[in-house]
Amino acid sequence: MRMIIQMIVHIAVVAGILLGVVADRAAALVLITAQEAALPDANGIVIGWRGLTRGPRVLVVYPAPDAGAVQSPLQLLLRFEGHGGAGIDLSSVKMIYLKNPTINLTQRIGDWIMASGIDLRSAEVPPGTHYLKIEIKDTAGRPASATFELMVLE
Repeated sequence: MRMIIQMIVHIAVVAGILLGVVADRAAALVLITAQEAALPDANGIVIGWRGLTRGPRVLVVYPAPDAGAVQSPLQLLLRFEGHGGAGIDLSSVKMIYLKNPTINLTQRIGDWIMASGIDLRSAEVPPGTHYLKIEIKDTAGRPASATFELMVLE
C-alpha cells in the first residue's frame, strides 16, 4: 500500500511539473509577431540610453546587454530609476519596436508596467535580432529613453 501511495505522489509531482511547463508556455505573451519581425529595421538605430542627467533612467537587467542570444519564450526585465525624489509617470511609459514603420507595443505589455520597471516573465519573440526602445518620463516631466537589442535563437 505504501508503495502505491508513493507511486501516486510521484506521478502527481511529475504531472504537476509538466502542467506547469505547458501552462507557462501557453501563458507566454506574444511580444513580437513573425509578420512584424519580417518588416525592415528602422533607420539610424542607436543602442544606449538618453535623458537628462537628473532625469529618470531605464536599465536593461535581463537579458543582460552582453548576454548574447537567448531562447524564446524569454524573460524581459527592465528597471526604472527616478532621481531627485521623482517617481516614474506610468502613463508615459512606451515600448516601441524599431521597424519601418515603428510598432507601438505598449498595449501588449500594459499589465506588466510597474513603477519599478517592466517584468515580462514569458515573452514570445521570433528568432532574429530585434531593436526595442523604451520611453519614460518622471513625475517632474523629465523624459528619458533606452534603446536595446534582443537577439533570439532559432
